[in-house]
Amino acid sequence: MASVKEMRNRISAVKSTQKITKAMQMVAAAKLRRAQNAAQDSRPYAQRMASVIANLAAGVSGDGAPRLLVGTGSDQRQLVIIATSDRGLAGGFNTSIVRAARQHIDGLLAAGKDVKIIAAGRKARDQLRRLHAQRLIETYEVGGNPSLTVAEEISQKVQALFEAGEIDVVTLFFSEFKSVVTQTPTARQLIPAEVAVGAPPIDLKGAAYEYEPDEAAILSDLLPRNITTQIFSAMLENQAGFFAAQMTAMDNATRNAGDMIASLTLQMNRARQAQITKELIEIISGAEAI
Repeated sequence: MASVKEMRNRISAVKSTQKITKAMQMVAAAKLRRAQNAAQDSRPYAQRMASVIANLAAGVSGDGAPRLLVGTGSDQRQLVIIATSDRGLAGGFNTSIVRAARQHIDGLLAAGKDVKIIAAGRKARDQLRRLHAQRLIETYEVGGNPSLTVAEEISQKVQALFEAGEIDVVTLFFSEFKSVVTQTPTARQLIPAEVAVGAPPIDLKGAAYEYEPDEAAILSDLLPRNITTQIFSAMLENQAGFFAAQMTAMDNATRNAGDMIASLTLQMNRARQAQITKELIEIISGAEAI
């Protein structure tokens, strides 16, 4: 059994850790509100853009349709974008995203597809290097706050690969923020663009209208912007989910530290009591021997 001094040092170390986890929990809680508002504020824009694309897509078909909308006609060459955070200490937040992406990648490889990977976030890069280092073509750091500049860089890289004929289908993996206790790993197809089913029609109160320029020209400009928007929206969702997961993880760590302190204190008291008892026995035995 450890000595009383060793137990006291262990209790002091756990108390220091508890202070750190409590501080991290409070910081995550303070940042969560702003991140949650940013994620929720980005949703109407992304949803409205999807609705506009759906309405425009109904008017184009055949050879005149943009390739970003209809694709290449093949699904052999796949690109998977995995968006996580740069930091850890958030429970299984990052791991759940990577796990969902790995299952998708394994399914594609089993079907004989060619797979390339872009990691948006250090945690995605670190976890994917072990199994798919040869497929990892680009990595990005998202930083402490999601940046539209990073989203544009990823979008331009994706479009360059598509225009060069190196990829046919692009799928984005991220964590959709539901609530403080729920973050759902989500897959979203970026190329060919997913057309929202049941999108509300544009209501012009019975007026006849024509697009100027035509639908295909508008989509050619709108679809690249939609890729950037979807990536940036995913980064904002990840940010809110990360702080929620970190707050929960640090709260659990603080509680566990308290339980450990109570257990170590009990062990220390028992060790001290045993030491006192032993000393008393030695004193009494010595006195009787005299």
